[in-house]
Amino acid sequence: MIKRVVLVSPYALSVPGGVQEQVLSMSRELSKRQIEVVVLAPDANDSTKYETPARIFHLGPLLSLPANGSKAPLTLSWSAAKKAREIVREFSPDVIHYHEPFAPIIGWASLSSHEFASVGTIHRSGGGPAIRLTRPLLKWLGHRLDRVVAVSEMAALTYAASLDRKPIVLFNGFEIERFREMPRVEPDEPTFVVVGRLEERKGVATAVTAILNHNASSPNKWRLRVVGDGPERSRLEQLANGDPLITFLGRVSDEVKRAEIRSASALVAPALHGESFGLILIEGLASEIPVIASNIDGYRQAGGGQVTLFTPGNPNDLLAAMRQTLKEDGSERRARVSDYVQRWSVESLMDNYLDIYEQATKDFQAI
Repeated sequence: MIKRVVLVSPYALSVPGGVQEQVLSMSRELSKRQIEVVVLAPDANDSTKYETPARIFHLGPLLSLPANGSKAPLTLSWSAAKKAREIVREFSPDVIHYHEPFAPIIGWASLSSHEFASVGTIHRSGGGPAIRLTRPLLKWLGHRLDRVVAVSEMAALTYAASLDRKPIVLFNGFEIERFREMPRVEPDEPTFVVVGRLEERKGVATAVTAILNHNASSPNKWRLRVVGDGPERSRLEQLANGDPLITFLGRVSDEVKRAEIRSASALVAPALHGESFGLILIEGLASEIPVIASNIDGYRQAGGGQVTLFTPGNPNDLLAAMRQTLKEDGSERRARVSDYVQRWSVESLMDNYLDIYEQATKDFQAI
């Protein structure tokens, strides 16, 4: 029986992201099952109090490095990786669960020593020189994972060649009730919300342009609320040109994020590429609001026919999707997506992972 688990995030919890949210969500669910959890993540300066019973260790200086069209909040401190290994040894877990196990560097010391059963979850999809040039390292680290999971078919295919095996696919899970516990507030006028890091590949400029185009040609104005921060914020604010109907909220707490989603007419996910799985789409559906998403692989897979798709980077196509969404029957849509959303519960996901943890311990003991 699994009693102690280490969850490793190579990305700092202080910078919001899908991997980080998944780690915290899993930590809460494991704790509910009376499993002791330790979380390891970068950013020694992070003093935030996170909503989880797990013990969190923040290690090493934080760096922001280009990765997959984004900026990854990592540490490259080998002393932090060694400290992480010391914490793992002292805790003596049944399983170490590495999220993005090949992302540098916090988990590499403990993974390379392979002193405990190890499970890796791959979130990233899409190739590129980073994977091609480091394939020998990936293969070496991959052989120290007793079980490998990917959050989508695209993510599994990305690493299949490097690992000499195809990971099994378990889509991301999330805590449905955490979104529905927020009161549903119907906006007085059509209000769209975008949530995510403000960087070029997230395509937020497409949403801003669509709102500007609509408001310039219609007496019935729409609002856009942008939740998140990042290197594109200044450019996006310039694009919005001070329009009072477009609000940039910056980085907010998880509670505020959930409240913003529950208070919108629809959620827009306008990413251009690089999304292996669209967790934000499921969050929108769980919040019982319509979701409009760009037609990219990860979003099509996550949306499962329950979201309205538009051509990536095309504000006119997005505008048409927004108008279509506002005309839909809300009660009919909610009934349609309710069963679909339940498939993505973190409870169901952790049932699967606990089976994988047990398999990993048996594989490790057989070495």
